[in-house]
Amino acid sequence: MSTVTTTKPAPTAPGRHSVPAPRGEGRIGLRGNLRHIGALVRRNALQIKQDPESMFDVLFMPIIFTLLFVFVFGGAISGKGNQADYVNYVVPGLMAMMGMNIAMAVGTGVNDDFKKGVMDRFRSMPIARSSVLLAKIVVELGRMMVAIAILLAVGFILGLSIKSSVLDLFLAIGLSAVFGSALMWIFILLGLTMQSAQAVQGMAMLVLMPLQFGSSIFAPPSTMPGWLQSFTDYNPLSNLADAARALINGTPVGDSVWMTLAWSLAITAVTMPLAVRKFRQKT
Repeated sequence: MSTVTTTKPAPTAPGRHSVPAPRGEGRIGLRGNLRHIGALVRRNALQIKQDPESMFDVLFMPIIFTLLFVFVFGGAISGKGNQADYVNYVVPGLMAMMGMNIAMAVGTGVNDDFKKGVMDRFRSMPIARSSVLLAKIVVELGRMMVAIAILLAVGFILGLSIKSSVLDLFLAIGLSAVFGSALMWIFILLGLTMQSAQAVQGMAMLVLMPLQFGSSIFAPPSTMPGWLQSFTDYNPLSNLADAARALINGTPVGDSVWMTLAWSLAITAVTMPLAVRKFRQKT
């Protein structure tokens, strides 16, 4: 006679329950990821449609900043009556600034979504965790393109001229998008780490102000003190502003394009895995 032995499942510790993982977790292919990202992008776009006021920063920020810097600082930097020369200097630099300011909004949005419980619902679904964050970046890149289009339109009205080719203009826009998406991972990580949206904004301003004004966006580094010039040389925003300026004005690009791409790759490689891990573990 044969005997049958049965193995009893290990007892669960008192007060604890084993929670099964969502079905499909860990077995999502590329097609499934793209489908999830597309659905989440549509959800975020519909959210913007229901709240048009969330586009005010994208619509008005390029106009205000361009007019402010051209007419307030243009005469002092380029000489009175030479604002047109300053337009060709500052508008490409402002393309870099647009990406950084919009990236800050991603962090506050992620933090707010966690406060409302939206992210908890997403994490309970059988979708890749990275797809939630990637969808946010795709939508914010769309907002960034709208801001850059308005910025260029205002620049053309004020006398901006493309001295190279349309292809170089699109290369400058694409470079700004690549660097802007890398910055978004930094602010997503901040949004997942800080306790409130106000804290995210405060920390973002501490990062934004030195990087923006200690760069070649608004003024040539040659007019700055020596110690500030050293900071400007290593500032990634200076690399992006110089690259966009060279592409639009038809001047030698130098190493600025490759340095911008290297900064973008390094920032993404470090912050993207940290942001996805924090998204999984955040309570």
